[in-house]
Amino acid sequence: MRPRPLAPGLPLTRFGALRYDLGVDDDQRILDLLDALDRLPGPEHLEFPEGYDHERAEFMRSVLLERLSREFGQPCSGVSRQDASAYFGVHIPAAATEAGVALSIDLSNFGDLALVTAADGTTECALTEAERRIIESALSDLGYVRVPQRLLLRPYDGVSDLAGWYPEVDWDGSPNDPVTWETRFFSYL
Repeated sequence: MRPRPLAPGLPLTRFGALRYDLGVDDDQRILDLLDALDRLPGPEHLEFPEGYDHERAEFMRSVLLERLSREFGQPCSGVSRQDASAYFGVHIPAAATEAGVALSIDLSNFGDLALVTAADGTTECALTEAERRIIESALSDLGYVRVPQRLLLRPYDGVSDLAGWYPEVDWDGSPNDPVTWETRFFSYL
């Protein structure tokens, strides 16, 4: 028996009729998926869509956390956030990876999307083939779609007024980063 979707009726991942079988070169399907998720009805905020199941998301994160800890042979830690479009994530310690780089897996509140980066969040990390297989297998088995960071770093041009929430200059006078699709689905809002 499969777990319930984060948001009922999503036309994506393992829950909808339009199951996406994503290949390495299937950027357009992922972009279409991001666009469809951006258009989901929801509350007055952008943190999660209507029908989002917080308890299920937390449970799925705990299953992923347990599996990755076992597969990497090191305890991984869970990450929780508030006021974000990705409440949960998993941190894989540097000692567990061949390159000695800590990894972060962010789990979006929208449609079972996952983003794998170096833990500092600045770059999509280079994984060994074995590490990539471990992570992708665990994500796939739980129904997550791994979204390449390069697709998320495009300027956000979706349907919400998200860009209007972020002034060009922060309260301290420093410039804000541009609003991207990563902001929309994997960041503090």
